[in-house]
Amino acid sequence: MIKKTTTLLAGLLVALSGAVGAVKQPNILYINADDLGVMDVGYNSDRYITPNIDRLAEQGMRFTEAYAPAANCAPSRACVFSGQFTTRHGVYTVTNSDRGDAKHRRIIPTKNTLYLTDEDFTIAEALKSAGYATIHLGKWHLGEDATTQGFDVNIAGDTKGGPDGGYFTPFPKGTMTGYNDKYPTGTHRVDILSDEAIAFMRRHKQEPMFIHMAWFSIHTRLEPVPGLVEKYMGKHENPTYASMIEKMDQGVGRIVDELDRLGLAENTLVVFCSDNGGIAAQSTQAPYRAGKGSYFEGGVRVPLVARWPGMIKAGSICDTPVTGLDFFPTFSAVAKASLPKDKVLDGDNILPLMRNKGDFPERTLFWHFPIYLQKYNGVQDRSHDPLFRTRPGTIMRQGEWKLHEYFEDGRIELYNLAGDIGEEKNLAQSMPEKANELHRQMVQWRRQVKAPVPTERNPQFDAKAEAKAIREQIMKAKKK
Repeated sequence: MIKKTTTLLAGLLVALSGAVGAVKQPNILYINADDLGVMDVGYNSDRYITPNIDRLAEQGMRFTEAYAPAANCAPSRACVFSGQFTTRHGVYTVTNSDRGDAKHRRIIPTKNTLYLTDEDFTIAEALKSAGYATIHLGKWHLGEDATTQGFDVNIAGDTKGGPDGGYFTPFPKGTMTGYNDKYPTGTHRVDILSDEAIAFMRRHKQEPMFIHMAWFSIHTRLEPVPGLVEKYMGKHENPTYASMIEKMDQGVGRIVDELDRLGLAENTLVVFCSDNGGIAAQSTQAPYRAGKGSYFEGGVRVPLVARWPGMIKAGSICDTPVTGLDFFPTFSAVAKASLPKDKVLDGDNILPLMRNKGDFPERTLFWHFPIYLQKYNGVQDRSHDPLFRTRPGTIMRQGEWKLHEYFEDGRIELYNLAGDIGEEKNLAQSMPEKANELHRQMVQWRRQVKAPVPTERNPQFDAKAEAKAIREQIMKAKKK
């Protein structure tokens, strides 16, 4: 009750200041794609048609070293909206942490927290307290109702991670069944959610807005988009997937075009990103290794562009590593939002990078994943083994160096991304001093953030069964 009352009073004060002529705060449009890999946008690959995302990159800044704060949906979004490492909120994955066959797990993983709590102070609450009208559209995945976590309006957001009922009307179930009578049969979710976003912008164009546009696209289930899929037939390894990406891109275009029509472009920061890497077997992320669920580059590298005419130079490129953890401090700085004194943020304000002004600290990026994530497609996942996309561990990046530690056997892997972006050559044995130096920093970081490290052996583990399953997956891949 105290938090909500404080938020309301702060909002009233900002509204009153606006009434006497204060400059309108910048709008923030955060477009959060789902499972879109770094190689799944047109400006990085000619396999996909994304003219509107490409236009954002041309009109703003493209980040070439952008990372998700986690390699799958719920933890990544929890990190972004809380501004905190997984170690602080405990959302490590979706559902349970003991994923995969029990006979193949060597240790007992850390228990998972499913959602952010209402006590977790979110980006939306920070911006709402600064006087912003706030709306969430599409996938939320962090609680039952986004309106209890800082949003004035929640369209379609709940605990579901995928498009419940599919992408097209009529929806047989889920949060969007109310649209069945409002739209013709075959209307796509992207169109409906875009309509709602545009209506919100028109209603609130005189006040600062925070719009979280989170189409479920391109999360499974995969459904071809009529009128788009045909152009890819016989020309693309996954026509359905390509058509879904293009449909999402159309939604990006509609919303950004509306900002321009309303005369809001110059006072709006637009950020387009993805929550994690793409699924490797669905769309290769080469030259990066693996995909969603893996802490190799293909699982955590994401497309990121930012547009803010007059503030961000058109066509600019930033090669400094950044992460979704940076959005909370950045958006708060844009809005000049006040945060609770006890609010811990694990990212940094990247406005100096966006504007190419001021200093930005050299820093180390960390990921902590003390649980299991089962395979999608075995060998095609391009992970360590064909049974899991990720086994429990911690990963860090410092400059050109990337260090992995895995808790089952204490294995250390060291890669030099400058010469080995595909993380194929483990240098831990040939460069033990560097590996040890980074590992000491990793251990220190874990102590600092009180990261749980599971060590209890799993009594159900069966080494022979594990070895047999690995052989079977390898043989299965060879037969294809």
